[in-house]
Amino acid sequence: MSSRERILGRVRRALADVGGEDAPVERGYLRTHGGLDAERTVDLLAENLADYRALVHRCTEDELPAVVGRLLAEHGARSVMVPAGLDPRWLSEADAERVEDRAGNTPHELDRVDSVVTACAVAIAETGTIVLDGGPDQGRRRITLVPDHHVLVVRVPDQVVSSVPQALERLDPARPLTWISGPSATSDIELDRVEGVHGPRTLEVILVG
Repeated sequence: MSSRERILGRVRRALADVGGEDAPVERGYLRTHGGLDAERTVDLLAENLADYRALVHRCTEDELPAVVGRLLAEHGARSVMVPAGLDPRWLSEADAERVEDRAGNTPHELDRVDSVVTACAVAIAETGTIVLDGGPDQGRRRITLVPDHHVLVVRVPDQVVSSVPQALERLDPARPLTWISGPSATSDIELDRVEGVHGPRTLEVILVG
């Protein structure tokens, strides 16, 4: 018996109790792990974001405008890209010039923008991932890929879930989803890390709650 025949024989034996070809396969995956409460889930998100070299800040809703203004000033941002549906109060204490997210923005215009401020659709604690779906307070995908500095606001605990399966339940697959796990980074074969190749070099996440 050849190796091919042995392998196929094992496959046939493993499938012997399976019904028709269209019978569903039950995977039995866990949707969550550890049973963390809301507070610990947010803490886990913060820990994993920091592991990815994102800069994590926490504040209340009332403190948010001051925090956004401070982060833009510390980055030296003279201009900031603003999605059309972003709450204007978030930038009420920022001195940077507002640049509106428009369909007609050219790559050169986006490249001249120092920072961008957006909200998000959902944040995943277990993976330290934040997902944008192109909503009115997040804008077009490109505005979070070209500017060098991204300030991203997450409402906690409402927008935080434990796992990827829970996040998928909240997302519309027909929307332009952008999954962000830390600032843009890549490594070559010698593991030299380079940041900012295909996205912002600096990702600052504000957990508001």
